Amino acid sequence: MQTRTLGSLTVAAQGLGCMGMSEFYGTGDQAEAERTIRRALDLGVTFLDTADMYGPFTNERLVGAAIAGRRDDVVLATKFGNERGEDGSFRGINGRPEYVHRACDASLQRLGVDVIDLYYQHRVDTSVPVEDTWGALRELVEAGKIRHAGISEASPETIRRAHAVQPVTAVQTEYSLWTRDPEDDGVLATCAELGIGFVAYSPLGRGFLSGQIRSIDDLAPDDFRRHNPRFQGAAFEQNLRLVDRVREIADEKGVTAGQLALAWVMAQSGRDGAGGRGGATVVPIPGTKRVAYLEENVAAAEVVLTDDELRRIDEAAPRGAAVGDRYPDMSTVHR
Repeated sequence: MQTRTLGSLTVAAQGLGCMGMSEFYGTGDQAEAERTIRRALDLGVTFLDTADMYGPFTNERLVGAAIAGRRDDVVLATKFGNERGEDGSFRGINGRPEYVHRACDASLQRLGVDVIDLYYQHRVDTSVPVEDTWGALRELVEAGKIRHAGISEASPETIRRAHAVQPVTAVQTEYSLWTRDPEDDGVLATCAELGIGFVAYSPLGRGFLSGQIRSIDDLAPDDFRRHNPRFQGAAFEQNLRLVDRVREIADEKGVTAGQLALAWVMAQSGRDGAGGRGGATVVPIPGTKRVAYLEENVAAAEVVLTDDELRRIDEAAPRGAAVGDRYPDMSTVHR
């Protein structure tokens, strides 16, 4: 696996999102999840992404157990800010400085590590000046508890304000063939301007772009995607047509639809909005909880897309082609 640089942090060119191993995408198999993480490390996918809210709390423990004895092989990212109780209840978004310190200490303990490589503000707390939250992150860097700080789902203005207090190493936002908002809302341009890396979560459109989901009944009863507007009714059917267009190109190239979609995200690294050079470094973190899908995703890193293929993909899945919001409640993103 090649590497890319987020700010001053070198990571694998493709990471692994661990959220679905513990929650949101149906029942997980913890033994298979640990095997998946260890296989990822063997394949050079050393950039692991988790958060305290996943589980809640159980995903960090899972990741910590899986990397035991291999800490030096891993660039470890986790997050704070979506506060939850042990019973799974959501307590709201919390960016208070004292909470930042408390959350970091708890994550270090669950992960079983001495330092977190990349610590994200998971969501922006609009009731707390971002300068206060990032002052706490600066203190964590100075204390040696975290090496780098990042922010998720933030607006360009918020990114700039945070960066003025403590360098933002990475911005993490949803980005894929059916979520191209960062190209239009100034986030990718801001990252490029400030030398901040961009981490793309859900680069496979929460699995939809793999082409494996043909009906809402393909999802487990407790799968949160059932409540996602893009997976419902007429939106589902229209988005399915988008996937089928992508799959046609993938079939011609001899790869899966998911591999083509993931290769497209990886190909956006360093590209500006006109397809030239000089854009932000982009690193996708596709999530999976099974070794077989991990190996399929990793193979996408070897898929090279020509300019003509990129043009055809853009025509098949242009900006704004997806129908429906990406969350049932969009009020907590892009703050």
